[in-house]
Formats: sequence, structure tokens, C-alpha cells
Amino acid sequence: MTVSSSTLKLAPEAEARIDDLQRRYPTKAATLLPVLWEIQTQVGWLPQEWMAYAAARCEVPVSKVLGVVSFYTMFHQEQPGRHHVQVCRNISCTMLGAEAILACVREKLGVTNGGRTADGKFSLEEVECLAGCSWGPVVQINRTYHENMTPEKTAQLLDSLE
Repeated sequence: MTVSSSTLKLAPEAEARIDDLQRRYPTKAATLLPVLWEIQTQVGWLPQEWMAYAAARCEVPVSKVLGVVSFYTMFHQEQPGRHHVQVCRNISCTMLGAEAILACVREKLGVTNGGRTADGKFSLEEVECLAGCSWGPVVQINRTYHENMTPEKTAQLLDSLE
């Protein structure tokens, strides 16, 4: 069943935070990122009906929301695993061993880029940049950065989350 974006509601506290932001910003469109973050914090990801909600709340076209959601790696268009593993594959991290780390994660979890384990515990996303070039290779799990990673350290980290 498709839910109309007009019937969706965030928790009252989240709605209050958005109302406050939209009073302080020059346009409602300027609050798109925090609105999407509030939705994802509550829902866990950004289904289409919630993206339509964000578009209506921020008075922007849904295409603008899709552009933002598809650009930023912090937003998820599909339900991620409980432990969402992101591996930076930008030039600095790649030169420092990101490919070996990706191979380790793929083998250990049995998933490829964009995949999720059958139990929903882990998901893997290869990302273009995690802005940690000085500490590469970088792996981010949920909101926690892990720097100067090696395949061995990555395997130990994944084991600790089992």
C-alpha cells in the first residue's frame, strides 16, 4: 500500500525541530538536509513516500530530493544492515590499500557493493570519499570512523560486531 506523503508524520520532537529550523532559514528548501536526516533517524532509511514528504515539507520537487539523497552517502534509499559498512575507495584510500579491505569485507560478509547479509546484520557500500584522506584507508560503520585500516584490523572489527 502506498502512503500519501500528507499522512506521514515524524515524532512530535522531530516536527518541532523542523518547524524551528524552517522559521530561522530564509527558505524551506534550505532545510532539506536536516529534514532528510530527521526522517532517516526515525525511519532508518528514506523510502519514496518519505522523500515525497520531505519534498512537500521543504517546498522542492521530488527530483531535488532524489538528487540530494543519491549524492550524499549518509542517506540510504534502501534499508541498510544494522551495521552499515562503508569503505572509502577514493584515490588516497585506494593507494593505501582500500581494495584489499574491500576484498576482506566482501569475503567475510559474503556480500558485494550494495548488498546486505541474509540476517540483515551487515550491509556494504563502497563510497567515493569519507573525507579521511590523511588517515586512510578509512572504513565507516554506521556513524563511527575507523582509520588507518588494514585487512586484518577490518576482519577483527567485523568479528567484534558479530
